[in-house]
Amino acid sequence: MYRVLIADDELIERKVLYKTLTSELGDQCTIWQAANGREALELFDEHDIQIAVLDIEMPGINGIEAAQEMRRRKSQCSIIFLTAFDDFSYAKKAIGIRVLDYLLKPCMGEELIGVLDEAMRLADRALLEEKGEEVQTITEPVFRPSAELSAGDGQIRLHKVAEAIRQYMEENYVRDLSMQDVARVMNYSEAYFCKLFKQCFDKNFTTYLTECRVEAAKKLLTEPMVNVKEIGEAVGYNDSNYFAKVFKRVTGVSPTEYRISIFNRK
Repeated sequence: MYRVLIADDELIERKVLYKTLTSELGDQCTIWQAANGREALELFDEHDIQIAVLDIEMPGINGIEAAQEMRRRKSQCSIIFLTAFDDFSYAKKAIGIRVLDYLLKPCMGEELIGVLDEAMRLADRALLEEKGEEVQTITEPVFRPSAELSAGDGQIRLHKVAEAIRQYMEENYVRDLSMQDVARVMNYSEAYFCKLFKQCFDKNFTTYLTECRVEAAKKLLTEPMVNVKEIGEAVGYNDSNYFAKVFKRVTGVSPTEYRISIFNRK
């Protein structure tokens, strides 16, 4: 079971979040609740939390301060901010703490669950690293956007940047990509890239990456001689059960059901 902490000083919002996560992930996660940053840190230590979902504006120790301390105590913890404050200074601090994502309230349940899925995958990766097993990471940039990206007016430039990001991610989705990796490859600061990505695609990085992988999997599922496990590995998921779960969350059907529906239409 993954160990998840949610911290929000608004009781109703915290209860709604707890209900959402319990409904969607209750069979995979044990979830604790905190009403402020100080309580969050106590629970963080007591239960060796792997994933923390934090509001920012909380009394006493706020979400930024709590996240900084969590990162200091446990570098592999996945931290997600869920806040009503669309403030670039907050986003910049969040990226400095190496948060997994910065989500704005009200947040669609599907978007949040997608980020939690990624956090669980990273928790599995951390366990492998603790055991000394090799984990694929990006060490060298493999793509450099051209100087043309800085040319033209705002909308033209934004379109060019979006196309460059899309091209890179479509060519590299099988890798263990993070937002920080792509920001570095694209020669942007992480804080600026976070804001830029939202402008380009109107969704967070994790959601977009998952959609890239699922779309690629759909194409491979049209090949009857390739089994589902191989398809999962081909699009970046080494765990076939995890791949099937993500695919069903995005499409509403399992990979096998999707394949059957394709051949029934032919």
